[in-house]
Amino acid sequence: MLIVHKKTFNLGAIMLIGFSIIFLGMFTPNFGNGLNAFEAADKLFNSISKGSTYYMTEIGVRAKAEGDKQVTLTLHLDNEQDAARVQTVFGTVAEATQQGNDVIVTGNLAEILTKAVQDSDVMFANNEQPLVDAYGMSGKEGMYMWWKGLRAAEKDLKKQELFKEAALVTTIVNRGVEVGYNYYGIVPESAASRSGILAFSLIFYVVYTLWFGYAIFYLFDGVGLKMKGGKKKEV
Repeated sequence: MLIVHKKTFNLGAIMLIGFSIIFLGMFTPNFGNGLNAFEAADKLFNSISKGSTYYMTEIGVRAKAEGDKQVTLTLHLDNEQDAARVQTVFGTVAEATQQGNDVIVTGNLAEILTKAVQDSDVMFANNEQPLVDAYGMSGKEGMYMWWKGLRAAEKDLKKQELFKEAALVTTIVNRGVEVGYNYYGIVPESAASRSGILAFSLIFYVVYTLWFGYAIFYLFDGVGLKMKGGKKKEV
């Protein structure tokens, strides 16, 4: 390799080596409770964001107000095992019968969605015991069956041209079931209480990104590579 500017090339090489050492170090489980830097950061930001993602009261009111309709739904699942578990979950609040990979559900949509919101709420509060007692499965598995069943219900409602009801189911899934599932086990924290580590994380991200960029820039400059604007050709 032909090095044109040895000083800038060496600077770029040193910066890239330093960047790589820190990057590899971030994969080591030395950032608390056996977590690497990426897992620790994910946990931190999830804890801070949890307080701003609580919609259970709002969607619970919507479920009762907008979903008061008697429905018969055919929930098509991927396999008989999932169908059996979905039948168990839906069967606590409506009439549910398994037929192979399908579950036929008859009941009041508002009652079904209200139950899904209630389960989402207790999971959001890090309490899976009501789901374990009701369904004989872990809380996260119960929520996953709600997710699968309601997604299947959404599709069937659209087939029946009940688009308003399908949109309501989508809202319950997105703001209730998925939130309860994803935030289970996470302890909420305020941004103010973690302002120091937040500021450090953001500053580190900016500095570390620039560090890598300048390392590449100096390496390229060291071997004589430069960017030049192209000449405009007149047509």
